[in-house]
Amino acid sequence: MAKPVHSMIRVLDEARSLDFYRRAFGLEVADHLKFADFALIYLRHPSSPFEVELTVNFDRKEPYQLGDGYGHLAVVVEDLEAEHTRFEREKLAPGPLRDFKHDGRTLARFFFVSDPDGYKIEVIQRGGRFN
Repeated sequence: MAKPVHSMIRVLDEARSLDFYRRAFGLEVADHLKFADFALIYLRHPSSPFEVELTVNFDRKEPYQLGDGYGHLAVVVEDLEAEHTRFEREKLAPGPLRDFKHDGRTLARFFFVSDPDGYKIEVIQRGGRFN
């Protein structure tokens, strides 16, 4: 059986991305592999073995074009309103709080935030399907 271990995204500015993921989600560097032309940086939260892999190509000078196929990463939090307030205080520019309904019932409460390279991250209230 396959076990998911990481999701990779390409970033332009290593320091800016590390700062964002640390402040926004408490992700810390689990491993940092530097090669001649690029670096792979694996970020992890203490609560999960799943990692976000940041790929930094040293010769890249222009932002990446995300295209129309990228979806988003998602994280769950205990207190959505408190996290939204914290993101605002940290000047991380969270989007509005949203209720996602199906057949009149709330399935999820969430907001989105974009990282420095424009990747979307969904922040979901823990509960129901999202534990």
